[in-house]
Amino acid sequence: MLKLRFRTILKQINYLHMRLFKILTIAVMGLSLTSCVSKKQFDALNLNYKQCIEDAGERMRQIQDLKGENSSLKGQNDLLVGQNNALKSSLDACLANAGKGSTNIDKLVGEINASNAYIKQLISGKSRNDSLNMALSNKLKRSLDNIADQDVDVKVLKGVVLISLSDKMLYQVGKYEIQPAAADVLAKVAKVINDYDTYSVLIEGNTDNTPLNSANAPRDNWDLSALRATAVAKVLQNQFGVNPNRITAGGRSEYNPKTTNASVSGRGENRRTEIIIMPKLDEFMKLMDIAPVKK
Repeated sequence: MLKLRFRTILKQINYLHMRLFKILTIAVMGLSLTSCVSKKQFDALNLNYKQCIEDAGERMRQIQDLKGENSSLKGQNDLLVGQNNALKSSLDACLANAGKGSTNIDKLVGEINASNAYIKQLISGKSRNDSLNMALSNKLKRSLDNIADQDVDVKVLKGVVLISLSDKMLYQVGKYEIQPAAADVLAKVAKVINDYDTYSVLIEGNTDNTPLNSANAPRDNWDLSALRATAVAKVLQNQFGVNPNRITAGGRSEYNPKTTNASVSGRGENRRTEIIIMPKLDEFMKLMDIAPVKK
């Protein structure tokens, strides 16, 4: 198509050259025979001459445009040839590796089977965890019934039991000795701990940020939180028979608040002792859905 347009424009240019030659010949003859050519005829020939010049210029521009298009098409053709060669090389490589394909497929199938087995393990573990959480929750509800909600908060998450006891139920203000009225609650907590005799018990004391400065113990909130935690541990051991090998007690002072200390209610909520009943480390990792290390 491009060559046909190019040939057509060349024919038009040749035709214009012939017309231009005739016009020039007539013009020269008109100059030599001015007595034989009228001014009107001369003007018409001059106008025709100018038109031929303009047509010739337009045809030359078209030729330049066609040359540009031809160069662009040549570049595109070279690019297509390169892409075709690259595809041919890829096809040859695929054909050369066809013999290795079955090995790769077998490896992929093995990886898929291993993934499916691990997914089934996770689903089974989750079902076991859900059953364990439900059993713990039900047992706690039966064991800790008739206790005021504002004094005791019980949560079960991934097999870990968190019992939060308010300080006003356990201690007097600024003191760490357990009040007699708290014995009933601690007895029920001890029963749950003893029922799950393979679980570890962590007791944490927490205070608000009100300063406590005293020459005698407790001297500050660190002392107060630690002494309150160990006081609960001693009651569980000495009065209710909890094995002390399972107990860890410590204080966190004012640095583990549940809410803001800017209000009276917030400070009251932050003053608490938490008893955390949790599985041994290996069982706990299973409950946390920690993936096994691949060998």
